[in-house]
Amino acid sequence: MQVHLTLFGQLAEITGRKEMILQDIPDSETLIKTLNDMYPLLANTKYAIALNKKVIHENTILSGDNNIALLPPFSGG
Repeated sequence: MQVHLTLFGQLAEITGRKEMILQDIPDSETLIKTLNDMYPLLANTKYAIALNKKVIHENTILSGDNNIALLPPFSGG
């Protein structure tokens, strides 16, 4: 399974990329493990995963037509 990711803020700085495509990613837990293996600094960084513009909190099955974004912590007022 191929997934397309969009990265924002410090996550894009850590990886050096604003977008990436990863292969063989069936679910969000595999996505996190793969990213942590590729970019060890991400393992110590807090971020949220948004799937089709909704933040997910549990392991979720991914498909090629999903819109996946990695979101750094943010604050607002």
